[in-house]
Amino acid sequence: MKKLLLFGGVIVAAFVAIIVLTNIQNQDKLANNPYDTDNLSQSTIDLIDDENYQNIILPDELTEKLENGESATVYFFSPECSFCKEMTPVLMPLAEQEDVEILQYNILEYPEAGAEYGINSTPTLIHFEEGVEEMRAVGGMPEADIQRFFDEVVKN
Repeated sequence: MKKLLLFGGVIVAAFVAIIVLTNIQNQDKLANNPYDTDNLSQSTIDLIDDENYQNIILPDELTEKLENGESATVYFFSPECSFCKEMTPVLMPLAEQEDVEILQYNILEYPEAGAEYGINSTPTLIHFEEGVEEMRAVGGMPEADIQRFFDEVVKN
């Protein structure tokens, strides 16, 4: 019986240690947080240091940009979307190569964009010209389709 209690105590201590270490690691990541809150889902926290998610735009920033009549290409994504996880590592390096600025809007953290911009699924890539939606592409896209979107819509 003592061995069982000892074994159980070791397991509980291991879980407590994992929780404490995870919280410390999350606090370190949140120190460089591009969002306007520290109350983020774990899947978003996991992306904070990912090189493919470094151009985050906040809802107020996007609204202001579009109301000012600026052009923008916005990538609406969710860190929990499997299609986003496949597309982002293709999209962002290609955008950099093609000198296309992609603003990244995290729909998981800011779900109000669903109604405001008609986002029904992720990923959704929208190009706004002078503050007005010009074209959108919905769903995961292979590199050739992303390149076509850049050539025909964004760089046109």
